[in-house]
Amino acid sequence: MKKEIHPTYYPDAKVTCACGATWTTGSTKKEIRTEICSNCHPFFTGQQQRLIDIEGQVDRFYRRLQARQDFIEDQKSRESARTSPERPIVELGLGTRATDALAKAGITKVGQVLEKLREGEQVLLDVDGFGRKSLIDMKKKLRQLGYDVPAGEPAL
Repeated sequence: MKKEIHPTYYPDAKVTCACGATWTTGSTKKEIRTEICSNCHPFFTGQQQRLIDIEGQVDRFYRRLQARQDFIEDQKSRESARTSPERPIVELGLGTRATDALAKAGITKVGQVLEKLREGEQVLLDVDGFGRKSLIDMKKKLRQLGYDVPAGEPAL
């Protein structure tokens, strides 16, 4: 080794932290001052959880998580309401003549129409004032809204 190029090594260097803790170690400096040590650092003292809570990161995360769950539940309830058998026929937008003809026959809800379609298309065509075009329009609209429309037997 070359002489005079290496720094002086102090085996009993004194380290002082801002919290007041002191200890000795080996170093190239005789005295070392630090702002934080293992006695006062939040990771070692268990205060890390408190620091996170103070910043509100955990609360903010749970609020976002709850908002996401509320959004998903709202979507599911909207989807179930969209395909509800209790939905009024008026909301299908078939036209006043077809809607009035079904109302006179006592059919006011989508669930009742689906039951009639399971029996066959002719059951609905037998309703006075409800024709083939109204039936086709109604089946299209029901499929668009996500209802499972039974095929039924074709009417002659």
